[in-house]
Amino acid sequence: MTIDFKAEVEKRREALLADLFSLLEINSERDDSKADKEHPFGPGPVKALHKFLEIAERDGYPTQNVDNYAGHFTFGEGEEELGIFAHMDVVPAGSGWDTDPYTPTIKEGRLYARGSSDDKGPTMACYYGLKIIKDLGLPVSKRVRFVVGTDEESGWKDMEYYFAHVGLPEPDFGFSPDAEFPIINGEKGNITEYLHFAGENAGAARLHSFTGGLRENMVPESGTAIVSGHLPNLVDTLEQFAKENGLDFTYEELAGGQVTVTIIGKSAHGASPQSGVNGATYLAKFLTQFDFAGLAKDYLDVAGNILLNDHEGKNLKIAHVDEKMGSLSMNAGVFRFDENKADNTIALNIRYPKGTSPEAIQNVLEQLPVTKVTLSEHGHTPHYVPMEDPLVQTLLAVYEKQTGLKGHEQVIGGGTFGRLLKRGVAYGAMFPDYIDTMHQANEFIDVEDLFRAAAIYAEAIYELIK
Repeated sequence: MTIDFKAEVEKRREALLADLFSLLEINSERDDSKADKEHPFGPGPVKALHKFLEIAERDGYPTQNVDNYAGHFTFGEGEEELGIFAHMDVVPAGSGWDTDPYTPTIKEGRLYARGSSDDKGPTMACYYGLKIIKDLGLPVSKRVRFVVGTDEESGWKDMEYYFAHVGLPEPDFGFSPDAEFPIINGEKGNITEYLHFAGENAGAARLHSFTGGLRENMVPESGTAIVSGHLPNLVDTLEQFAKENGLDFTYEELAGGQVTVTIIGKSAHGASPQSGVNGATYLAKFLTQFDFAGLAKDYLDVAGNILLNDHEGKNLKIAHVDEKMGSLSMNAGVFRFDENKADNTIALNIRYPKGTSPEAIQNVLEQLPVTKVTLSEHGHTPHYVPMEDPLVQTLLAVYEKQTGLKGHEQVIGGGTFGRLLKRGVAYGAMFPDYIDTMHQANEFIDVEDLFRAAAIYAEAIYELIK
């Protein structure tokens, strides 16, 4: 049987976009201030989960909502099960958008919205890939379980809860439509290490507060400090520093001789810190020229003199390279300093290859001028599915057939739900020449790429379950 999957996608273009728009219009950022038993990560992720399951029910799939943490629908019959894992939550929109991040807008062939490329757009492309198989009544010999979570961008507590309460065994193999083609069959380990600072604040210059970053897995777009005291030529030196480094800045004089200083960089995904400009570390670097002492000096020295552009952890002395998995990467993601608090922190999100460990990294970081180093509760060890695995071979074969491009394996620093399964990978939806705007302002997905991906998903799923 020969099926023109691209033609089948063409018939469903408007329906796919309509369903995707209904998801993109939902602000599904995690909001712990509004979290409760019914909304474990705030109301937004739950609303998006409900909308996705509503779409699945409309199309005739049996669904299950696992206490608003995650949900799934199922399709087909058979002894083996293919798992597809996606997510409805998004990182904070942040600033710098040319359009409203929750009003999906198509301009010059690009669909702009938070979640368009990570991960609502790829999720719906994959959803429609499976829908084509269902609509055409194609014969299948395996089950499919399509799972969507609500906490992928933060702590993966959605999947922890889901597997503990869903009452089903794990799927036998699967993929996540949350990365790029041709395939991601290896993912580095992922851990956040927190640097803690305490002590007496001193010096002729005074640091009252220092903040930067929205999430550990995002490059901080900006950093803001409130300072006072002996700050000679503050404005002139700030202007010169910003000019030399190609940065924007703001400052504001406050009551009591205090000044607010903000340096603005560029956000990016924490797995690719070199793609962004960490406004917080640049601000810290600027402030190190003034006479801060004690707690403030230690904090600014680490943030500005060590962490600035230390994307591979060389200054931190934690750099490590594995022949297959590549280099460790480090993103200084969240900065919180308040002179009135006993504990001040910097969160380092680290993607590490085989050959090192969170504990080994922690031991090195404890040599910094910090009071202690702690590890996040949630983390991942390195994950790899061999090229010889039939899952990898099938997915690459479909990609090559539909694109005419040579498939190859890839290892990334990003963490996807593909690693939830021993035989799990990430597959699309971004193509090799895409512009990466994940976790950035003006996030978009190319509309034609969305449809190209849907056709690949349709054929790939069918090849895996026919």
